[in-house]
Amino acid sequence: MNNNNLLAKLSVQQLKRALAIKQAMADLEKELGQILGDEPTAARPAPRSRKRKMSAAARASISAAQTARWAERKKAATPGKALPRKKGEMSAAGRARITAGTKARWARYNAEKKKRAAA
Repeated sequence: MNNNNLLAKLSVQQLKRALAIKQAMADLEKELGQILGDEPTAARPAPRSRKRKMSAAARASISAAQTARWAERKKAATPGKALPRKKGEMSAAGRARITAGTKARWARYNAEKKKRAAA
């Protein structure tokens, strides 16, 4: 049930009684804290989460290792400085093979079509 609706349904006398009980509970908690030598729970701040810190030496070590990996990869990628082929370029022989294959497929298709039409 919504807390606002609950408060709206209570009478003034009931609200005063609830406030008195809440105040008495706060006083008792404070007194108990004094007896036990503990701070009141409301006054105690929430513990802060500690951020992990990496030493400068650790960062330098990780950086050096990554730089070495990149250098090794770059060195392996360019053995003789070969010029890259342009995309989409095809040799004349490759184009001739593709053309011959396409013509052969169409010839088979047309022959099959004539055979079905004759039957």
